[in-house]
Amino acid sequence: MTTTQRIHTSFGEESTAAEVIEGIDLSGKHAVVTGAASGLGAETARALAGAGASVTLAVRNTDAGERTATDIRKTTGNDAVHVGRLDLADQASIAAFTNAWTGPLHILVNNAGVMALPTLERTPDGWELQFASNHLGHFALALGLHDALAAAGNARIVSLSSRGHHASPVEFDDINFNNRAYDPWLAYGQSKTANVLFAVEASNRWATDGITANAVHPGVIMSTNLSRYMDPDQAAQLRAAEAAGEFGSIQGAPFRFKTIAQGSATSVLVATSPQMEGIGGRYFEDNNEAEKLSAEAVGSAPGGVAPYALDPDAAKRLWELSLAATGA
Repeated sequence: MTTTQRIHTSFGEESTAAEVIEGIDLSGKHAVVTGAASGLGAETARALAGAGASVTLAVRNTDAGERTATDIRKTTGNDAVHVGRLDLADQASIAAFTNAWTGPLHILVNNAGVMALPTLERTPDGWELQFASNHLGHFALALGLHDALAAAGNARIVSLSSRGHHASPVEFDDINFNNRAYDPWLAYGQSKTANVLFAVEASNRWATDGITANAVHPGVIMSTNLSRYMDPDQAAQLRAAEAAGEFGSIQGAPFRFKTIAQGSATSVLVATSPQMEGIGGRYFEDNNEAEKLSAEAVGSAPGGVAPYALDPDAAKRLWELSLAATGA
């Protein structure tokens, strides 16, 4: 499929991972899902395994990963569910994971992430931790697995972004908050913008290798570990709104809450749907391609993708910066 029209599916914001993958056979295919010990990653892995794929849970805590893998094997009847150690803030850990991989890789879901760290934290190399974990770690992982993805033919990468990317473009002049005041949401926002820009440039560079990459916004799910660093008062207000069946609001933008099954659906659809064949460099939410916003609408719109997140020049600049940052 080479259309430039926006992709529309028969699914919507309430669709679940099980619904979007129904009828799809992934037998003989191999998938890696990062951060799959719990939450969206675990549900994504469960859906892929349920469709017959061999799935590796790439996790920092392998004990938790093994418990989840055991549960997925039991609920799906698929014994080909494996666990690999991966710390996305540690380039040596990433290299160990990619060096150990053998054979083709058909699906890579870059699901793991951290959000709204309350204080500025940096890696030993000086990179702000959200940018390092959410973007640089996944960048190095995809680069290290490139040959396996290329060997699969028509491989897909799913890059989990967020509506939070509205908070900030990638501030190339001060990514690490060396010369500006640290703000948890600005840091998170630029890392999520980076996730979209990665998908844009990966598709541009790797299309001839049969590899496509797209970014997704899963929605807001308060029952995952992603919210663990959130301001406690804000998190309590959101959970109260969720329990009351009301809309939530972060940074002034309203949204509906989703369950884990609903939140993982867009990742699963983009990773497996026949409609996504040959489609790359795009941003999806609620199981459909998102509207590209005007610059004025960014920050106030409840959904959509910011134009700076799809900017090919910024995507190319980020790629070159990431190559230097990871020593690739």
